[in-house]
Amino acid sequence: MKPTDTIALTPGKRVLFLTKDPELIRRQLRGELDLSMKDLKVEDLLDDINTDAMAPAWACFDWRPADIARNAYAGMTIQGERLFPEGSLIAGDFEVIVSGFRKGVGSSRETAVQAEKWSGIRLAVAASFAPIHARNNINQGVLMGDHAVIRRLQAGERIALSEFSQGQDPVTRMIIEYGGLFAFTKAYARGEVSLQKPAHAARPMTLAEKILASHLVGSGKVFVQPGDAVCVRVDGGYSHEFTTAQVHAFLDEEYGSEYKVANPAKFAVFEDHLIYADGVQQMARFSPKIQILRDMQRTFQSKTGVQDFSAQNGVSPGICHTIARERIIEPGDFIQATDSHTCMGGSVGALAYGVGTTEYAALIHAGFTFVVVPETIRFELTGALAPGVTAKDVMLFILANHAKRQETLDKVMEFGGPGLKSLSPDERATLANMATECSAKAGVVECDEEALAWIAQRRPGVTVEALRKKVVAPDPGAVYTGGVHTIDLATIRPMVATPGDPRKGIPSDPTNGAYISDLPDVPIEIAYGGSCTAGKEADVDMYARVMREAADAGLKVKDGVDFFIQFGSKAVEEYARKQGYLEVFAKTGVKVIHPGCGACIGCGPGVSSTPEQVSISAINRNYQNRSGPGQLYLASPLNVAASAVAGKIVAYHEGMFSPRKS
Repeated sequence: MKPTDTIALTPGKRVLFLTKDPELIRRQLRGELDLSMKDLKVEDLLDDINTDAMAPAWACFDWRPADIARNAYAGMTIQGERLFPEGSLIAGDFEVIVSGFRKGVGSSRETAVQAEKWSGIRLAVAASFAPIHARNNINQGVLMGDHAVIRRLQAGERIALSEFSQGQDPVTRMIIEYGGLFAFTKAYARGEVSLQKPAHAARPMTLAEKILASHLVGSGKVFVQPGDAVCVRVDGGYSHEFTTAQVHAFLDEEYGSEYKVANPAKFAVFEDHLIYADGVQQMARFSPKIQILRDMQRTFQSKTGVQDFSAQNGVSPGICHTIARERIIEPGDFIQATDSHTCMGGSVGALAYGVGTTEYAALIHAGFTFVVVPETIRFELTGALAPGVTAKDVMLFILANHAKRQETLDKVMEFGGPGLKSLSPDERATLANMATECSAKAGVVECDEEALAWIAQRRPGVTVEALRKKVVAPDPGAVYTGGVHTIDLATIRPMVATPGDPRKGIPSDPTNGAYISDLPDVPIEIAYGGSCTAGKEADVDMYARVMREAADAGLKVKDGVDFFIQFGSKAVEEYARKQGYLEVFAKTGVKVIHPGCGACIGCGPGVSSTPEQVSISAINRNYQNRSGPGQLYLASPLNVAASAVAGKIVAYHEGMFSPRKS
């Protein structure tokens, strides 16, 4: 494409409106109805369409985009039935798809964009887009616009391509005008395009701004500010068996079978997401496709020499984000990986966030990438959490308040303040991890001596003194365009998010340990503790604390409830063994699972099997069909364990299972 090109609707092609009325969607798919934006209001359109709905995990086992497209929107279901029959988006001959606010929340999977693009969609229209999803559209050459754009197009107007890149930074504008990231990257390598380096006067910077400024390619000391388009070095990254096949295929397609990666020792592959998929009833039929993904990852690793964290004897070394935090990421690093929870690495004062497979393939080949310096919103933590309250509750509070108002959208969430010291390194990791649920760019946590000691304890030969030299701190007077928000940790109460969205959090009533009247007694069948969010040492401490109290009271997991605990890494599992937790879990009826993503991605023990089943889980997101078809509530490790014993959703408080005195 050229900036002078114009965009118009193609005669005979159609526009699909994703309305809140599912029958209108069905009629459009069947070819019985064509809608116009002049007949609709933005509030008639679906908000928060997540990438699990656009391309559910099982659909991504077909790593070829054309095959993925056949199951576009397969995760969007009504009473267990697909709203989009197989191949229906392709058959509908649509070229524009229209929705409401926050299109593409959830996982970073670029396959969501591919599902639309290879179905014929060349323009996505929404009131706003989740940041990673928006970047995936740009990298894949899919244009984005707002509802005014579709009104103009449906009125017969031709719109200049430059309007679709208007207001974007120089890099993004050129990627859009070149038709995608690979085309732009090749032009950059040929010297056809160049970037003007920031030339700002000295200014105080946020933590993320300072990290990016220190990573600019070919620059001395510079100052950056939000909106700057820069080329930066990448310290490391990783992919997993759910994404590596596409990375390998894209590199082979763009650079030939003899392609190389720039710094293989800094990158890694993990076998963690699908390690238990073969044992899940809904997933077993995809075993041959899953094996192809594993085989392609091994081919990629052997070819490139990146670090190998493959399973041994069927046991994964752990979840990529957990191991990256334990063994790879250091303060001040800039990390990119093919998963939205890459932001967990920000817990040690690094800048880390997820990217799509196209962007990852480009950066692992070049050793650098193009970014726009993001805005930052700061959360100043004061006080200390009350007993029974955790970092998960803090994040559910932020989700229910700040994220719901879109204050965190596409921003870096910076955590600091005196209250931070009251949180363990593992609890800080929960803060960084769940930034992506807030549709933020990343989460970064100020690094202190406790965090440095945590890293050094897990890495032979690494000293606190050496790590201290890498620490980056925000400057006094840094400008936070998202504002500075003070959270008194002492005021946070145990939270639970009701099914469908992690932002649907409600607090407990401190007088009786139950949740407010909006949530009556909710019996459960499944309790799950695990994932990168809740499979850390501190989380295991919490599960064990509750189950020990239950055991002392002569109680165990309630009859009719399955309580699963899955470790985030082998190191966490070994920690639990040394602490004697495995005996406690066995005694109280807990089912323990080796490391892996498991139920969090719908690929392991703990997934629901029917729409009627109710689960309470310590994972990070509870979108429809994320972890089976049932009703999934989110809560802290303490509340998940307490609910497993009670047989219904409850808020934990110390001594709640103590024997009553006569």
